[in-house]
Amino acid sequence: MGLFSNFMASNNFFILLFLLIIPSYTHVQSTEEGSISIEIFKKGLDFGKDLLIEKAISSLTPVELPEIEKAVKIPLIGTVHITLSNLVLYKVNVSSSTAEAGDTGVTIVASGAKAYMTSNWSYHYGTWLIPDITDKGVASIEIEGMEIGLTVELKNQQGTLKMSLLDCGCHVKDISIKMDGGASWLVVGAFGKKIRSSVEDAISSKIKYGIRKLDSKLQSLPKAVKVDKISALNVTFVDDVVVTNSSIRLNVDGLFTARGHDVDFYHYARNSRPSMSCSGRPKMVGISIHENVLNSASLVHFKAGVMHLIVDKIPDQSFLNTSGWKLIFPQLYQQYPDDDMNLNISITSPPIVKVEQENINVASYADVTIDVLDAGEVIPVACIALPVVESVLRAVVLPYVNLLLWRGVPLPHFHGYALHNAQIRYADSRIIACSDVTSIIRGNLDPLMIYYSHLFRESILGSIKYIRNCV
Repeated sequence: MGLFSNFMASNNFFILLFLLIIPSYTHVQSTEEGSISIEIFKKGLDFGKDLLIEKAISSLTPVELPEIEKAVKIPLIGTVHITLSNLVLYKVNVSSSTAEAGDTGVTIVASGAKAYMTSNWSYHYGTWLIPDITDKGVASIEIEGMEIGLTVELKNQQGTLKMSLLDCGCHVKDISIKMDGGASWLVVGAFGKKIRSSVEDAISSKIKYGIRKLDSKLQSLPKAVKVDKISALNVTFVDDVVVTNSSIRLNVDGLFTARGHDVDFYHYARNSRPSMSCSGRPKMVGISIHENVLNSASLVHFKAGVMHLIVDKIPDQSFLNTSGWKLIFPQLYQQYPDDDMNLNISITSPPIVKVEQENINVASYADVTIDVLDAGEVIPVACIALPVVESVLRAVVLPYVNLLLWRGVPLPHFHGYALHNAQIRYADSRIIACSDVTSIIRGNLDPLMIYYSHLFRESILGSIKYIRNCV
């Protein structure tokens, strides 16, 4: 439900109309599979893998390696003491990578990687016959054919995600050392294996540290996410994390609660619900929202007494003036010429929604009163019956939500990324969205508002037969 929070907050006019399609039951309980399921498909795993590698490289570099010393015995010269210091790996390029999910966890492999290092070098030697000879300089080191791999496991630990590193490693194939001055052959021959080992150990240590840090962030995620001033969404994980060779499925409680209320944690046995089915081109994620999510949101907001709204501003402001009605109700315009108007919308009883096969059935009861503002006095002049409200929902709100999902709606707590090209269908008490994820490009939605203001006007005027005089 957090997918709609930014939409509601950005346009107060649609808040109450949106709540008209949200049901309210006396008791709302989680399903045994969680009310919200998120399934990450192969395309999404690859997207996440690319992001993870990008972040890992930025945190991996630069990395300082420990100083390396070695004594080499050379005929006629004796023992040469060689030192590499200030070893810094400052750049890594990854040419290819893969992500595979399976029963043992998720395995990510970056292959064909190339790394770049700098170092200072020095050596000295001498005998009783030969005085001390020293030299020093700088070196450029290139590492090719590097392969980095790790396998992680995700588990539900008391409502939060626990990430564990099952295996990791780094293998370096080739090393090329270019030195500035001096007897470079001494350093190349003496330190090839030690540099390789040092790089492999350093990268493996960085991976372990990064996974511990990521696990700590997962453990610190809140179990309830603020939606508005009244409600919060229970995002505790329920059920086991289901990992197959093509996807990862996570289930969360997903029900709305009043803000400030403690959330409960439930753990259910591994379920056998089949993978979400998305038609057409492959998508990154599938999101399944049970109708109970909507039920719980309605219950919280209805109890808070906020299902009431006075609308005095809409995209097409001429609709809220008697001049916009003079062809339909000339008497109204004659009695109140060019007076501004309000829409007074109130929910009189909890709306109920049922999600069925490719359909959402809504039963709601609301009073929509048209008020004329005349000389500072608010005068109710007409009431719009329920069918008009349903027409507005079908013609305005639902298409607007769908178009926002298509354009991209910001995901909560994942700043900078949004759902994109979402396909929505309804089946088995659930709303199912199959979508890609993309970076948010801030744009101007004014053309959309103009379009939907036209739809709003037409839906009202098209249902004018339902208008009756207020008593």
